[in-house]
Order: sequence, then C-alpha cells, then structure tokens
Amino acid sequence: MNFRAAVFSFLTLLCSAVVGVAVAGDAGPRQPVLVELYTSQGCSDCPPADRILVDLARRSDVVALSFPITYWDMLGWKDTLASASNTRRQKAYAQTLGRAATYTPQMIFDGIEDVVGNKRHNVLSAVTRHYALRREAAPISFNAAYSAQNLTIDISGAAPEGVSEESAAVIWIMRVLSHAEVAVAGGENKDRTLAYTNVVRDIRRGGSWGGGEKTLRIPLNLNASSHDGVAVVVQGAGHGQVFAAILLKPEI
Repeated sequence: MNFRAAVFSFLTLLCSAVVGVAVAGDAGPRQPVLVELYTSQGCSDCPPADRILVDLARRSDVVALSFPITYWDMLGWKDTLASASNTRRQKAYAQTLGRAATYTPQMIFDGIEDVVGNKRHNVLSAVTRHYALRREAAPISFNAAYSAQNLTIDISGAAPEGVSEESAAVIWIMRVLSHAEVAVAGGENKDRTLAYTNVVRDIRRGGSWGGGEKTLRIPLNLNASSHDGVAVVVQGAGHGQVFAAILLKPEI
C-alpha cells in the first residue's frame, strides 16, 4: 500500500468512527441505572458487596444506593444504619421478583433483576445490560433540585408501557447519608470497620405519575450528620420497573 492509499484508508476509518459516534448520540442522554444493595453489618458476605457499591457510586451511568436491613440483627450485632422501611422494600421485591425469601447481599437493577451483590463480574454485567436497555426505553425528561428545604421534581414524557393515570408510577423520595464508617463490635463482622456509601435512611412516597408533564414541590429537611442527600426514584406500581432515578447531594 503506497502513502496516498494509506492516508485515504485512514481518513475513511476516521470518518466512519465519527459517523458512528453521531448515530449513537442521536438517541440522546439515557437515564442512569438504579442499583440497590440490600446489606447488613451482621452479614460476613456483605463487605465485598459494599465495596463494589462504593465503586459503582463513582460512575455517571449509575445511581447506587445502599439499603441496610434489620433481619440479621439476631446474629449478635444490631445494624446501626438499618431501618424497617429498607427491610419492607426488600420484602416487596421478593414478591415481585418471585423470590421465596430475602437474602444479603442482594443487588437489584432497575427493579427488575437481582444478582448476588458480592459477585463483581455479575454486577458489572448487569449494569452494562440494563444501561443498554435504556436506549430502547421511551425518553423521559426528569429532573430534581433542592434548595431552601424544598425538593422540586419535574417529570414529563409519554407514559411507559404499563403506566397510566389508573396505574400510575410511584415517585419515591429517599433521604440519604453519603458516607458512613462503622466499627462493628459483634456478630460475623466483629472487629471490622465497614464503609458505606449513599445509605438510605428513610423512604417516603412523594407522589405519582401517569405520563405527561408534572411538577412537585415537597418540603424536605436535610442535615449533614444524618442525611445529606436525597434520591428520587420513579417506579412502576407494586415495586415494579424503575423508569428514572436521580441522586442529589446539595450544599447544606
């Protein structure tokens, strides 16, 4: 191949690459994947999953949330971050996902698939798979902002399949603690210091959405010591598919 032919070949490949990027970009920005980790300080299999979630939380294509649960408190250590609302949410998923029982560490992706949370390869594969599915989803415009102890939520777009005014999606509001370290003095993780990210401290129903345009303005108190952020999740009724999620960490 002479020099002129080599240059022509290179430019052809370069143009092809640029065209490929442009086509891929036509789909517009996609919603991040919601990854929920159900974990416990009393579970010896959970710390590796907690570390994986810390890594996922750094990614722009993921909203990563930790949900400490209460039912392993019987193992000799009471989880200092667990809440009954987190346990209820996991139990609801067990029904919708067809699981006979709950388990830890469990990671749930967009409300429709779960894997064992300490299996890094399976976790990363699931993230990739669900982010790819976002390209096929109907576009939803979704945004939230926090100021002056008020949360404002704006959502618009065509209702996804299965969502209507009669069967509206739920807008969940979750106050979150961005980082916590716990020195565990008993149970399976005795004498270990465990680190957590984006710990869900409480869950409340903020409203519903059946398609079209909607704005919600909700009073919400945040403080640096117990909950310094807020996650907003738009999810099909009955703990179904997650259509959108956002995590805010305002200056407070």
